[in-house]
Amino acid sequence: MIRLPSPTSPAYLRVVRASAWYDLVVTVGFATPWTYALVHDALSSWGQAWGLGDLPELDPMQTLYANLMGSVVVVWAVLRIVRPLPVHGLLDGIARTLFTAWQAYALAHGATQLLWLFLGVEVTFGVVQFVPWRRNRGTELVNDRAAVPAHGYPQHARHSE
Repeated sequence: MIRLPSPTSPAYLRVVRASAWYDLVVTVGFATPWTYALVHDALSSWGQAWGLGDLPELDPMQTLYANLMGSVVVVWAVLRIVRPLPVHGLLDGIARTLFTAWQAYALAHGATQLLWLFLGVEVTFGVVQFVPWRRNRGTELVNDRAAVPAHGYPQHARHSE
């Protein structure tokens, strides 16, 4: 059995940061219309070459949603890289659970099989970040609140007021 780190451990924060780096690398190309067109073409080519199916034709609404998702995920990733906190891992685990559900829904309704590559990573990072919180039944959240006061800065980062 694999032992997952406690949400307050340095190892857990390394996982939070690693998942953020993955998100940044994978989604930065979705953040602008110009880069998304390149990513779309590459994913379609790979899907065709590997027999997994291609993406639907590029259109303005698809591009808009890809850009919105890419922009939000890039900002979320940068936050977790620059200032990873245990609660970021919890929230990212919840978000990955949602992403997994929507990817599974799309796969069940005929989306390109390329999604399996992303779904596998979503499940892995989701489990590694979310399960330690479930295992501790919220006790770590109390510790996290103690470490991060209402103003949002950890005690060690607090500036004199």
